[in-house]
Amino acid sequence: MPGLRLVPPLAVSPPDGRSSPARLVARHLAPAAFGGLVLAAILLAPGCASAARSTPSIAAPPVSDSTTVAELQRQAIALLPHLDTPLAREFVAATAGLPHIATRFVWYDSTRTHYWRDGEALALADTTRARLIRRELDEQFYYDTRYGTPLAYARPLELLARAGFTGVAGKRIADFGYGTIGHLRLLAALGADVTGIDVDPLLDRLYGEPGDRGVVTGANGRQGRITLATGSFPGDSAVAATVGGGYQLFLSKNTLKNGYLHPAQPVNPRMLVHLGVDDTTFVRSMAGVLAPGGLAMIYNLCPAPSPPGKPYIPWSDGRCPFSREQWNAAGFEVLQFDRDDSPAARAMAHALGWDQGPQPMDLAHDLFATYTLVRKRG
Repeated sequence: MPGLRLVPPLAVSPPDGRSSPARLVARHLAPAAFGGLVLAAILLAPGCASAARSTPSIAAPPVSDSTTVAELQRQAIALLPHLDTPLAREFVAATAGLPHIATRFVWYDSTRTHYWRDGEALALADTTRARLIRRELDEQFYYDTRYGTPLAYARPLELLARAGFTGVAGKRIADFGYGTIGHLRLLAALGADVTGIDVDPLLDRLYGEPGDRGVVTGANGRQGRITLATGSFPGDSAVAATVGGGYQLFLSKNTLKNGYLHPAQPVNPRMLVHLGVDDTTFVRSMAGVLAPGGLAMIYNLCPAPSPPGKPYIPWSDGRCPFSREQWNAAGFEVLQFDRDDSPAARAMAHALGWDQGPQPMDLAHDLFATYTLVRKRG
């Protein structure tokens, strides 16, 4: 499936431009289609017309502006009229305040397990630096890395808002397997205190410049914060300490898939997600960082399973890897379990142009979505 990488977000990830199974879709962007796209009737949910009238406006960037920020704003314009909740609309509208990012350089070793920012690498001994590889990372890589547009988070936020999570200002949000900073910046611009958790060491170096972390000021002077925790959660004590607790939302998109944790067939371990703890411990750790009444959501986009005789695709099994019994035993109330969200996901994908361009997706037959939503008792 185009746009899928063979290394999941919680495995060590080489910055080599390979496609990603973890978060769709890196190469399904059709910039020319975003601004004036007329969407199919399946996009029109009740209340969309009135919602669009109350949505903050975004000025369309000039046609000549081909920057990633401009493309994100065009995507937002395409999505705005078709989002049904203030939270989702404010999230995509926050693209109006995204900063442009100058090209950065990251160095890494042959194992792709250690990374250095440009200044750090230049301070190394010449013999050491000579064995490293230097890579140029532009604004597009900054905002979507290998995982595609951050605006795909609009759909889980829409579902959360309908479940009562109507705003993020002043709330703590953890994103497990965040993979890219774009959506974290948008949430922080709305006033959220958001923590991204990921094992990929590249992210720690890519997002290590001033302004990447800490306080983010959004529209109307709202201030949020970005914290990044690099390493294994909850097994790494330093990571667990950075994450802390008191969250109102624990979100994971395209990371906690049943196929990643419990593959139906033997596969290369690098194609899997390794939690470092057993399932029961992980679910209890999720409960431990949430405040009473806090929500946890697993939202997964997946391709179709392989046909008989073809190699098994672990990321095509997007079912929740944890059972109802495990959720209940950890102190959660199960609100939705493996709920099919494919029609709405395909509508979002159409708005984002994933079915256009040189490698169009067959949305009806090769894009599926499921989600699980639970609430901590208390």
